Amino acid sequence: MDKAIIVSHLVKNFEVVERKQGILGAISSLISPKKKIVKAVNDISFTIKEGELVGFIGPNGAGKTTTLKTLSGLLYPSSGTVQVIGFNPWERNPEFLKNISLIMGQKNQLWWDLPAIETFELNREIYEIPLKKYKEALEELMELLDVGDLLNVQVRRLSLGQRMRMELVAALLHQPKALFLDEPTIGLDVIAQQKMRDFISVYNRKRGATILLTSHNMDDVLNLAKRVIVLTREKFFLTGHWKI
Repeated sequence: MDKAIIVSHLVKNFEVVERKQGILGAISSLISPKKKIVKAVNDISFTIKEGELVGFIGPNGAGKTTTLKTLSGLLYPSSGTVQVIGFNPWERNPEFLKNISLIMGQKNQLWWDLPAIETFELNREIYEIPLKKYKEALEELMELLDVGDLLNVQVRRLSLGQRMRMELVAALLHQPKALFLDEPTIGLDVIAQQKMRDFISVYNRKRGATILLTSHNMDDVLNLAKRVIVLTREKFFLTGHWKI
């Protein structure tokens, strides 16, 4: 089976200004700023096969979200190489962008004051989805996520669980080959969490999408991932099978 994601010695550093306390300290930081390098991702390597659903876990600050943003092309690495479904992510090739999706539990793409269907229509234009394919994908996602009666409801009137399911619809209309999920169940109640997990599992099986999932909710990892990658704040990187 081909490798969908290849990461080799990935490093991502950020340059930050050290802020001193007090008014004089703030003025001093403006006049002669003292900068330091913060290692967000420190020399990591791993591969993921096509169609795999892999858990990506580790403590806060270990670099999970930074890694996902690099894989999706939002951040440029300091060093190392990355390949996702045959593309170099930070080249932002249109075909690459049409075949990946990044979903972050704390972020949203839906227009707050409009019904979700308006965002779906906009995404159809952005991703250049043929009308027939769009309607088929929308119908399938509506059924899988049980949100057909919410299409014309103003987004601000949706519950968090309903909104997150609509976010999934928006992110999956173009049927991406690689899906990066960053805390998809954060803030959801127990029932909504299970609905989200059930959908991710079904989507992975039906579409054969490669999924990299980060979560601090171990139920997500236990129920979904057959393999886990453990990222620590140290240089080493651990990977292994979670279950058979």
